[in-house]
Amino acid sequence: MNPSQLVRAEFHCHSIYSSDSLLRVEALLAACRQKHIDKVAITDHNCLEGALRAQELDPKRVIVGEEIQTAQGEILGYFMREEIPAGLEPLEVIGRLKDQGAFISVAHPFDANRNGTHWQPGTLEAMVPHLDAFETFNARCLRQTYNTQAQIFAQEHGLAGMAGSDAHSTFELGRATMLLADFNDATELRTALENAQWDVHLSSAAVHLFSVWAKMVKKVRKPAL
Repeated sequence: MNPSQLVRAEFHCHSIYSSDSLLRVEALLAACRQKHIDKVAITDHNCLEGALRAQELDPKRVIVGEEIQTAQGEILGYFMREEIPAGLEPLEVIGRLKDQGAFISVAHPFDANRNGTHWQPGTLEAMVPHLDAFETFNARCLRQTYNTQAQIFAQEHGLAGMAGSDAHSTFELGRATMLLADFNDATELRTALENAQWDVHLSSAAVHLFSVWAKMVKKVRKPAL
């Protein structure tokens, strides 16, 4: 396909509606336009409100998503209509995502530095038949080996790989994007991933300070949304 026909997609980012980000929806969208990001999945922690608000402002660009904290690790849902609460078992979350026709992936599955990631032996394998993809590059991983483990797992189990910046600030947006044929729903995304190109770079470890700062600020005062 001619490169001019491809779209640049950011599949993992957070807005002020996540507990660890201060990035307002309007600023996020402005940064996407500036960085020529054609599609952006806003995947706030256990919340759809920011993504829905962004979609109202820029419907062609925004994919409504959620990073859902399960009882063992985090699952990414795309093209969602209904919010899923935190704390459910992984297969329960997957069932709820399937009920709304969402595209399903797993966030940073082997990142040992993430507090919410502690998959039990055999759980990921049990999830494989129900997944559409696996996040095999997350720009916030402190070690590339965590991404490499995810890549190996995806290849061994026949899963499509996905990249995401896991951005919590405008600085991080676009660190890990994919170039692929345009898509407008979960079915089209599955097809587009088959021939996707990657443009990925690890972020500095310092970006995690953005999240620490955001949590501190929100403990002191509630910022304007």
